[in-house]
Amino acid sequence: MEKVKITEVGPRDGLQNEKTILSTQDKFEFVKRLVESGVKHIELTSFVRKDRIPQMGDAIELSALVLPKFASDVEFSCLTPNTKGYDAAKEAGFKEVAVFTATSESFTKKNINMTVLESFTSFQPIFEKAKHDGIKVRGYISTVIACPYEGKIPPEKTLEVALRLLDAGAYEISLGETIGVAVPDEVEKLLEVLIKKIPISYLNCHFHDTYGMAIANTKQALSMGIRSFDSSAGGLGGCPYAKGAAGNVATEDLVYFLTREGYDTGIQLDSLVQVSQFMESKLDRQFSSRTFIAKKNAS
Repeated sequence: MEKVKITEVGPRDGLQNEKTILSTQDKFEFVKRLVESGVKHIELTSFVRKDRIPQMGDAIELSALVLPKFASDVEFSCLTPNTKGYDAAKEAGFKEVAVFTATSESFTKKNINMTVLESFTSFQPIFEKAKHDGIKVRGYISTVIACPYEGKIPPEKTLEVALRLLDAGAYEISLGETIGVAVPDEVEKLLEVLIKKIPISYLNCHFHDTYGMAIANTKQALSMGIRSFDSSAGGLGGCPYAKGAAGNVATEDLVYFLTREGYDTGIQLDSLVQVSQFMESKLDRQFSSRTFIAKKNAS
């Protein structure tokens, strides 16, 4: 059975956009349950200023609880937008960090108050330090197909940004379909351009499910050789800079689909559903994952 890598981004990318601020202990319990369900790749937190993103204000405390207990069995990553964040992540014990940019100048300006070029300049020192320290760097690209401000993005623009990340030293490129408007034909056109220049093993797809197309887009990406995907338990998340954008594709929906298609994710679906039930109660809102709802109603 062919394996597919799933990176659970709920603890960072998912929770970052939730209004309810969770306690560090609840976050630890979230991660603990994810690990028990078989998740092997988890984006844990972001080393950013607490006044900018309060939900991530306990990055040091959470890392101190999680990494000593689970890092021998699970690969944890964190977002490091600058060298100060990188230094804190290294000190905390992370072996993988992530940097962020986008294809859209407008989106990048709204999100991190930089141009795309300035974003590369800002995280170049992170790549240099990481190479010296033996730490892997993952590159996020947002708005790879469409932008809430600039509309459709030409695939060649995404290719340009992806190649720059690879040249800098990224081991994997996460292609963020940030506002969840894409359909499989657009995913196909994007990947056709990328895989002519980039080995497929370097590419990951990060779909949002605003129009319910995330699983259809996943199937298209699978058919073209992608074997690495991001998702969040229950469909946690969204995008504060893209009005109406839904959360990430739900890990339950992704695991259900991949398992039925004959792929091995290593994740136990029933256990994962229980994780989302726990989180639904803590956030006091209903999750939209179809698989989660079906499994919960059937129990």
